[in-house]
Amino acid sequence: MLLQKLVEPTKIEKWAVVNFSARCDIRSLVRDLIKCGQMKGIMIEPPFDVFEENPQVRRAPPLVRVEKMFEQIQEKLPGAPQFLLCLLPERKNCDVYGPWKKKNLADYGIVTQCMAPIRVNDQYLTNCLLKINAKLGGLNSMLAVEQNPSIPLVSKVPTLLLGMDVSHGSPGRSDVPSIAAVVSSRKWPLISRYRACVRTQGSKVEMIDNLFKLVSDTEDQGIIREVLLDFYTSSGKRKPEQIIIFRDGVSESQFNQVLNIELDQIIEACKFLDEKWNPKFSVIVAQKNHHTKFFQPGSPDNVPPGTVIDNRVCHPRNYDFYMCAHAGMIGTTRPTHYHVLLDEIGFSPDDLQELVHSLSYVYQRSTTAISVVAPICYAHLAATQVGQWMKFEDTSETSSSQGGVTAEGAIPVPQLPRLEEKVASSMFFC
Repeated sequence: MLLQKLVEPTKIEKWAVVNFSARCDIRSLVRDLIKCGQMKGIMIEPPFDVFEENPQVRRAPPLVRVEKMFEQIQEKLPGAPQFLLCLLPERKNCDVYGPWKKKNLADYGIVTQCMAPIRVNDQYLTNCLLKINAKLGGLNSMLAVEQNPSIPLVSKVPTLLLGMDVSHGSPGRSDVPSIAAVVSSRKWPLISRYRACVRTQGSKVEMIDNLFKLVSDTEDQGIIREVLLDFYTSSGKRKPEQIIIFRDGVSESQFNQVLNIELDQIIEACKFLDEKWNPKFSVIVAQKNHHTKFFQPGSPDNVPPGTVIDNRVCHPRNYDFYMCAHAGMIGTTRPTHYHVLLDEIGFSPDDLQELVHSLSYVYQRSTTAISVVAPICYAHLAATQVGQWMKFEDTSETSSSQGGVTAEGAIPVPQLPRLEEKVASSMFFC
C-alpha cells in the first residue's frame, strides 16, 4: 500500500496543527506527512501555523482546554481551516478527544484528525492519510464491480444500504444514554460512500426509536427521513427502490423486534414522504459474538479469506450463513454469522453472499477485507465517537427541554447537538 496511489485523492490547502502538549518534533512530523501524502497522490500544502497549548491550561478541565485552544485558533487564522491535525499526549482515553471532536464537528464544521505521535512511521502516517482523505470527501479504494456497475440486483435498481448499531454506556451506568447510529450509502450506484446520522435514546435500549419521529402532523424529524433525502439528492434525484438493512448487536431473541419495531418505523418514514412509494426491503443481522470457528482439514492454517459456510452447521429452517471475509493474521479467524430475517428483493444465496463479500472490501480505513460489512463497522465507529462527546457533559446542562423522558421520574435523555452542515454528509467517523 505504501507505494500505491489513492483512487480520488483530495488536496489539502488551508490547514493547521494543534498540539495538546504532545511531545514530538512537529516540523519533522509535518514534513513526513507531506512526503507520505505525495506518494499517495494527496497534495498537502505546508500548514498555516502550529498552535501550542498554553502550559498554564494543561491541568484545566478538558472543556476549558478545548475552548482556550479555539480562542487561539480564531485569533490567528484568517478564515475557517479546511482541516485541523490534532496531536494528543496519549493514544487511548485522552480526555480532550470528545470535547475537541464535538467543538469541531457540531460548532464549526471543521474536519479534524487526531493522532498520538508515539512511534510514528510511514505505515502509521499512511493509515492516518487514509482517514483524512475519506473525511475530506476523497475515495481511497474502489471495487471493479462499482466502476462498471455489475453488482447483482444492486447496480441495476437504485438501492440504499443501511448499517445500524447502538452503543451503550458502561455497565451499571443507567444515567448515560445509549447512542444509536445509522450509516447510509450515497451516490448510487457506488457502495463505497457513506454518511452517518446519530441520535441519543434511553439508557440500555437496544431497539432504535428515532427512525421515524413525528413532531407534528406534517413534520418527521426521524433518522430515516434525513437518510432518504440525502440519498435522493446525492443519487441524481432518484428514490431508492430497494433498501438493504444491516443490523449489528442484536441476539436471536430480538430478531422479531427488529422487524416489528425498527422495520415498521422505516416503512412509516417512507410512507410519510410519499404514500404511493413501496420500496422492497432486505434485513440482515450480523453477529460476531459466537463461538463457532472453522478450520481446514489436516492443516493448521486459517480458512482462506472469502470462505462461506451455508449448510450443515447452519440453522435447519432459518436463512443464515457464516462468512470469513478477512485473512486472520493472528490466531484463529472468527467468522461473522449473517441472519437474513427478510428478503423481499429476492437475492439468490450466491448473489447475497457476493454482496456481503464486496461490502467487506469497501472499508476506507483498510486496504484489505475486514471481518464484517463496512456499513456496520461505520455505524459502530460513529456511535462510539459521538459517545465520547457525552462523556464530559453535565447532565443538568444537556437535558434540555427537548430531552425525551422515557417514563415518569426517569432520567431525561439529553439531545445531541446536530452536526454542522459542512460535515453532516462527510465520513467524519472514519
